[in-house]
Amino acid sequence: MSNQRVPLLGRLAVHNKMISMDQLTEATEEQGRRNGQSNLGEILVEKGSITTEQLAKLLNAQKQMVVRQRASQAASAAAPSLETEPPKPNATADSRSEPMTPPPVETPTAAPAAPAASASSVAPAAAAAPALEPEPKRAAPAADSRPADPAPTPPVPPATDPEPARPVQSTPAPDSPVVTLGEDLAVPSDADREAFDAMLKEAVAKGSSDIHVHAGSPLMFRVHGKLSPAREGIIDAAQSELFALSPLNAEQRKIFAQHGELDFCYSLEGVGRFRANVYRQQRGIDAVLRYIPPKAPSLEELGLPSSLAKFVNFHQGMVLVTGPAGCGKSSTLAALVDLINEERREHILTIEDPIEYLHPSKRCLVNQRSVHRHTESFARALRAALREDPDVIVVGELRDLETISLALSAAETGHLVLATLHTNNAIRTLNRIIGAFPADQQGQIRMMISESLRVVISQRLIPRVDGQGRVAAIENLIVTRAVANLIRENKTFQIHSILQTGASQGMALLDHSIKALLDAGTISREDALMNCEDAKLMGD
Repeated sequence: MSNQRVPLLGRLAVHNKMISMDQLTEATEEQGRRNGQSNLGEILVEKGSITTEQLAKLLNAQKQMVVRQRASQAASAAAPSLETEPPKPNATADSRSEPMTPPPVETPTAAPAAPAASASSVAPAAAAAPALEPEPKRAAPAADSRPADPAPTPPVPPATDPEPARPVQSTPAPDSPVVTLGEDLAVPSDADREAFDAMLKEAVAKGSSDIHVHAGSPLMFRVHGKLSPAREGIIDAAQSELFALSPLNAEQRKIFAQHGELDFCYSLEGVGRFRANVYRQQRGIDAVLRYIPPKAPSLEELGLPSSLAKFVNFHQGMVLVTGPAGCGKSSTLAALVDLINEERREHILTIEDPIEYLHPSKRCLVNQRSVHRHTESFARALRAALREDPDVIVVGELRDLETISLALSAAETGHLVLATLHTNNAIRTLNRIIGAFPADQQGQIRMMISESLRVVISQRLIPRVDGQGRVAAIENLIVTRAVANLIRENKTFQIHSILQTGASQGMALLDHSIKALLDAGTISREDALMNCEDAKLMGD
């Protein structure tokens, strides 16, 4: 669907993250099937993609944008000199409300011809509506334009080609007001914040790892990996919004209003920290928070084998902690960092999004940087890290090609790099890293990995049969000379046999770890089969 054929209201809804592009496409196709008998706004409401309140805000935003574009066109057509004042905002727009962030729009010559003032004029039928046509320039000056100075000035020559549309900047120019989604965000009271803090304390007291606040459902706590209602009763949209917005400061509210979602950490004195995400959804504003203890755990407290401690003795190279979401990667990484902090005298630099466990400087000097707050991105922070004299670099997550590439380069240049990655086992970790690069670079990357990777720790958390929490099943791949050769020769599938026979070198296969827990009666057979790779190894 070309940008010119997308109705302005639809572009506003997509840009402000009320709907996805797929939802917009589906709605416009449905509008075409109805031969223009229903408008776009009504169809979006009917499908549950937006609420009637959101539709009203979109209509108001659409009207303001069209009025501004028409005023800008009129001023451009009538301006006799560079000194002519730009037109003022149309008096019909509500100047008291904050504006809603518009999507990148066409240049004034491609603005819509007229504003839409009601739901019946939200958008024309897809089958019958032409593309948004430019309004012809009018010779009459804008109503609030003032005459130019008496001294003659040369007229501004018209451009031969229209300037290409530019993306909307995060800080608009003073004469280009934007429209935001946050004009009607609820303002939590002190009582609301106290109730929010009390809810967090209740969750921690019950051993919850995650707290879910969702409009239209009960308050939910995840305890030992299982999600269950914490209280009776349904949280309505107003209550959910007040709870979700309670931990936000003024700056965070502004970011959330603009983007419709926000990652941050919330500290509660005497309790700990919470990694949180607040986001808009169909029924309202929701929040999910994960509890982070105030102190980094030890390997013993996590129930991990003490043999993992030897993996922090490396002074260069890369150590990866991997596993699916919610398997305790961050806690294991924090335990390894704390070991280095207690045993060595070095500079540890962490790059996280957001900062989770706080590491006070013990024997090491520890600096922690948060993406989007202290630095623009993981990649930018990694580039800068090479000039900040670190001995150990901790990367919260290897998310993209650039971050992976820079982390490998840092490991090659004499730093110890610890990082996490979302993969299910050690071999898939290798394939994931190599596969992130273009085919013509993969030979070089295999060489870099074979030389810089030291160990891959892959873990799963499996419920204990006695219901007293979860226990970790661990897979360790140590990059020996034999493993390095298989990586270079693109024979990673053969590493499985080395994992099976490498126990004497400190290696462990995930299935063997699960089988040991099953034989010890720590986990049930059902959970063992659910988490293993090869059910035959679990026996009869």
